[in-house]
Amino acid sequence: MGDARRYHPLSSPFRMKRGGELHGARVAYETWGTLTPARDNAILILTGLSPSAHAASNAEDPTPGWWEDMIGPGRAFDTDRFFVICVNSLGSDKGSTCPASPDPATGAPYRLTFPELSLEDVANAAWEAVTGMGIAQLACLVGCSMGGMGALAYMLLHPGAARTHISVDTAPQAQPFAIAIRSLQREAIRLDPHWKGGQYEGDEWPEHGMGIARKLGVITYRSAMEWKGRFARIRLDADERDASSPFGFEFQVESYLEAHARRFNRQFDPNSYLYLSRASDWFDVAEYGDGDVMRGLARIRVEKALVIGVSTDILFPLEQQETIAMGLEAAGAAVEFVALDSPQGHDAFLVDIENYSRAIGGFLKSV
Repeated sequence: MGDARRYHPLSSPFRMKRGGELHGARVAYETWGTLTPARDNAILILTGLSPSAHAASNAEDPTPGWWEDMIGPGRAFDTDRFFVICVNSLGSDKGSTCPASPDPATGAPYRLTFPELSLEDVANAAWEAVTGMGIAQLACLVGCSMGGMGALAYMLLHPGAARTHISVDTAPQAQPFAIAIRSLQREAIRLDPHWKGGQYEGDEWPEHGMGIARKLGVITYRSAMEWKGRFARIRLDADERDASSPFGFEFQVESYLEAHARRFNRQFDPNSYLYLSRASDWFDVAEYGDGDVMRGLARIRVEKALVIGVSTDILFPLEQQETIAMGLEAAGAAVEFVALDSPQGHDAFLVDIENYSRAIGGFLKSV
């Protein structure tokens, strides 16, 4: 199996929003479709916290991507029309420079010497990759979850860099509930004795802390309605329980979360997780509007926008997407707002492909 990843070297030094800089840094990305000679048909997708740039299969890597059914000929992101780019976030360990990368000054991994990371840094790194391909203006900028906040930063920092925008299950700033959940996730990792102040390696890995962080995430990515519909109060069979543990798993939902945690473990660098999680909490459009979110959004200039939210999303509530829609409309964009009733909560954009395809594909037909 091949690797479809390409790498864009970032400016050196790459200066970070909160001080500090990176030398010899890069971001990983993948592409689908063909760029026109005028370079005017590019769509950039910015991801949530944990996905790689492998959003869909391609000739070099036929394995399914995290948004497989959305990208391709005749699909919502129609690669017969558009050149689609997905950039792995700066700070993520899926090919981009991150805390697990070697610091060129020492040869050892950065770990906690990695500079403080903001979503503005993630946005600037993606912008460098796009402009490095000779693309002055995107036909559309798409941001999902954390990537939606990064997309807002991208448009605020680089006016005119996108003609249109699709905002998917995101927010103009983190709300207290989301901050509280992410704070608990980070605490679980940091309190794992194997974290060792970020100096874990080899067999010593904060698996327990990462497992709890993942479970907390999965719980908030779905809705109470879906948990009840899928698991109710169904108990595990006697042979599936650990009789030696007085507080062992008893319900199917517990076993489901454990399986998710095990799959995630060793698949994502814990320090990278900590950095990206904190960057999500720090992001606030109000910083660009003298403390006011609507004034911050008013600085974004796009012709058209599609804002999608889900009524069952507890992590990025629908009212936050309504705020984005109102802010972009007040700034002069023609805005289409789609509120879906998908039971899957925040994860709906990865699961409810039919409804997201209809909304996104319909919007892009007019781009």
